[in-house]
Amino acid sequence: MDQANTLAPSKKESSPPPLNAAQRRLHRAALQLFAERGVTRINASELAEVAGMARGTVYNNLSDLDNLFAQVAAQLSAEMTRRIESSVGKIQDPAQKLANGIRYFTKRAHEDPHWGRFICRFALSSESLQEIWTGQAVKDLLDGLEKGRYVFQQEQLASATTLITGAILGSILLVLEGRKTWRDAGSDAAQFVLTAIGVPREEAQAIACMELPAIPDDAP
Repeated sequence: MDQANTLAPSKKESSPPPLNAAQRRLHRAALQLFAERGVTRINASELAEVAGMARGTVYNNLSDLDNLFAQVAAQLSAEMTRRIESSVGKIQDPAQKLANGIRYFTKRAHEDPHWGRFICRFALSSESLQEIWTGQAVKDLLDGLEKGRYVFQQEQLASATTLITGAILGSILLVLEGRKTWRDAGSDAAQFVLTAIGVPREEAQAIACMELPAIPDDAP
């Protein structure tokens, strides 16, 4: 029970402050550099070159380059969490919510490979990205347990969350490596996860292959 309580969704900390247009462009350039190089520190010259901006613009819009990685990770986590929660909020079935969330991650990596590489490189090591794995997915797991939708013990919640995380990262890698389409990789991952936590196989397959609604754009 203590383990479940640790993972249970808590009240969210204050969201990162909104970014202006220049800051969004700089964060995008930083994400690309972090993803490509696998590092968590970059300098102003590198950032200015990729963003196509002057160094002065970098300094005028980013007050703390030493903490830029954490800021980019926090913005990414908050943005993806908002978008998924907004998209699945009207769905009643926790299994459908969970399947859609898994598939949204895979589709996003297809649409934005830098984003996908950033997630794969840092999602398990960055504290700023933990909301991705302890947010909507845990809500859906707890809701499914309460409704009898899933078949596992509550003390196994951490293991179930780890299973979902691994399935998402694996499906993203398949897409980035060109081994599967996002549709196939996402649906397979969703089906395997649902089956593993107690949804009958044929039903899990049907849920994982339903038409995926468009995920809303995040507000600037």
